[in-house]
Amino acid sequence: MDCAQLANTAASGLVALCCTVFAIVYHRNAPWRSTAVGRHVMTFTLAIGALSAYTVLITVWQEGVPAAVFRLVRTLVLLLIAALVVQRTHMVLSAQHRGALLDAEKDQPDPPH
Repeated sequence: MDCAQLANTAASGLVALCCTVFAIVYHRNAPWRSTAVGRHVMTFTLAIGALSAYTVLITVWQEGVPAAVFRLVRTLVLLLIAALVVQRTHMVLSAQHRGALLDAEKDQPDPPH
């Protein structure tokens, strides 16, 4: 393993560890299941952690059945990340639309008394 591959594996391991720690802390200290944003944050964090863990695992098992399984799981995780980015885009647009509606309501003149 050359220096670049070692650095990539170490950084990926760090990201996987940080994502795991965040997920544990968030799970224990926040009601993340109760909102769409909370579920999104948890799922996105775990997906990034899984992708980073893949990098570490595929470095160790580069061939054989484990490698084939890891590559299949990686493809599924990437599809999940794509879906989460689409969901994030929808959430942003919805929030902006709600904000625009609230701003429009504020701009309305008060009815005469």
